[in-house]
Amino acid sequence: MAPSSRRRFMPFILRGVKLLGIDSSACPMDRRKEVWRHLAHDMKPKRLHSTAREITLDELPQAFATLLEGNARGRYVVKLD
Repeated sequence: MAPSSRRRFMPFILRGVKLLGIDSSACPMDRRKEVWRHLAHDMKPKRLHSTAREITLDELPQAFATLLEGNARGRYVVKLD
């Protein structure tokens, strides 16, 4: 692993986060599009929308407090308008 990669991935490694992925750069584009279509439709988790909560900029301080307390679940999506 290159030194620059170590710096990028070290925070995840220290927190015990598993980074899983596939290098599809050598895969033909038609095949990639087919796989992405399956992931977006056939294989999409049923409750994916429930893993994110939309918040406003005004709600960020409370969201940060929740994160720092270790009580956050899912993801926050900040609505900017």
